[in-house]
Amino acid sequence: MKKFLAIATTVLVLLGAASYAVWHFGTNIASEKIIEEVESSLGEENLAEVKSYIESDSDLQEIVSEVATTNPDTLPFQTKEEAIRVLIKKVGINRLLDIKEQAQNGSINQDELLAEIEGTLSEDEIAALKYVLYKELNK
Repeated sequence: MKKFLAIATTVLVLLGAASYAVWHFGTNIASEKIIEEVESSLGEENLAEVKSYIESDSDLQEIVSEVATTNPDTLPFQTKEEAIRVLIKKVGINRLLDIKEQAQNGSINQDELLAEIEGTLSEDEIAALKYVLYKELNK
């Protein structure tokens, strides 16, 4: 009986470790693929267009100036890989893909998207996302 419990416990611990490894490396692989896709679709022309759009919108200018003074050490994450991992964890990869599709065909507006993200992420995570976007746009 003791031998059976020891074997069962060992198997459960190994399965737990394997599940965690699959989740951890799976989200890494998914985040890398998402980053590659975004970077390939956001060429230099589109990046310049995004920057000019930000410069022409006073609300976005206010956010940019706020983010520029943010202390990155207080944020829950600081890299795009960590940001994507948090988005995958909190929002889900299927929902992210749905959002992408809805944005491409115009069936979701900015307010709906912001409401959904604000309902899912904490204020610190949103601030960290803004910081990562700011950092990526100003490379």
